[in-house]
Amino acid sequence: ANSSAVREWDSNGTVFGYNPSIPGHTAGEFGHNDFYGVVVAAAQVTGDVCGKKALRAMICLDEIRGRLAEVFSLKSYKIDHVVHGAIGSAAVYGALLGATVEEIESAIGMTVAHYIPFRAIRAGKQLSDSKGASAALSTEVAVLSMRRAMRGFIGPKDIFRNPEAIFRFFEPTTGVDSKNSKNNIDITLGNKARWGPGKSPFDLVLTHSGKDFAVCGMHFKIGLYEHQSAGALEGLVNLLTKEPAIAKGGADGIQSMKIVAYEPAYGIIGDPAKKDPKTRQSADHSMAFIVSRMLQKAIKMGGVPASNQEAWKALMLAPQDYGKEALFDPATRALMQKIDFAHGGPDFDAKYPDGIPTSIEITLKGGKTYSSGLVMYPPGHARNTSADLKDLLLTKNKMLGNIVFTEPASLEKFLKPLNAIKSLKPEEMQNIYSFDWDKKRYNPCIDGERPKGSAKL
Repeated sequence: ANSSAVREWDSNGTVFGYNPSIPGHTAGEFGHNDFYGVVVAAAQVTGDVCGKKALRAMICLDEIRGRLAEVFSLKSYKIDHVVHGAIGSAAVYGALLGATVEEIESAIGMTVAHYIPFRAIRAGKQLSDSKGASAALSTEVAVLSMRRAMRGFIGPKDIFRNPEAIFRFFEPTTGVDSKNSKNNIDITLGNKARWGPGKSPFDLVLTHSGKDFAVCGMHFKIGLYEHQSAGALEGLVNLLTKEPAIAKGGADGIQSMKIVAYEPAYGIIGDPAKKDPKTRQSADHSMAFIVSRMLQKAIKMGGVPASNQEAWKALMLAPQDYGKEALFDPATRALMQKIDFAHGGPDFDAKYPDGIPTSIEITLKGGKTYSSGLVMYPPGHARNTSADLKDLLLTKNKMLGNIVFTEPASLEKFLKPLNAIKSLKPEEMQNIYSFDWDKKRYNPCIDGERPKGSAKL
């Protein structure tokens, strides 16, 4: 539940699977840290995990997940990125519960052998609840596998070298001769070498001390949006702060907009079907919707603050910006139709995943065109040096918290232990998510009427 809630509110960061300082660690798989709830669950189950230990466990989980993203690109084989997080979840949950090395190996083996989610959940014209809950569902089976292993159930061993597990299946290390690449080889059972013993397709380097942890390369979202739209949003904010005429002229004053980005951004959030999103999950993966929604907010305000920092805070996208009312807002829809989203080609692709290479141009009806230029490191990106990240994230926390609580004092009370997690005692960790239910604000479902289940459970 906590993992799913984190995903629903985008209260997470993204790694890009790119660390050129370690040989072979530039596979470029992205993934989000939706898995901290696993650590909190272990703390609540055991009762002996203090805040400092919990933080170390979260760093460890991100280290496993982040380094796997650097050496094996799941998306290249249409596998959902949450697999790496599930592996990290099984390992860390087991370690916190006192599992043996063999039990952890069994749990990881079961997770990889039995529960591989494909990107089918992200394909199609409209995305569903299962896409938003993908990390939570994978976390669930990872914890279940770990608990089974701790009860004596034995799973596959040495899963990273197993020729029929996803790693060597998609990136074979045997049976490949000089005439054939790994993408064009004999996969029939007659190719005994292909399915025989062999090494893993990658070496996995994990940091245990110092400063080069995977989490240090995290990209945080400044509000709610698909992370690959961050470059376009930064370009838009820059244009709005430097050229007030854009917002003041209103939607009618805008002739057209052109966004240029890289792959995989173009393929994932530039699908033409995303020009007509009908679900919250589809809107969250529509470059046209995300940019139009932020621009519409600026137009409605009549302009934005002069500084980039304050403009981001004023325009920050909230859950309501993806609700049914926003989804079918005529003004937002009208702006979407003015957007042309183009692939920047090899020049843009080469700059990812080091950055998020994106540009946006806005042409007014008078013929004047304003260009953002190339955006590489928007606020929230690990390589951004201009934004006050803590201030932006504090604004985001308050924005989300005010949706939940009826008064600021209740929000501050809830945030206090989270902000002081390093000093919490084990008994305090067990109640870290507790809050006064009577102070909870009632909000109608932003999705409108939802289908009611037929089964009585």
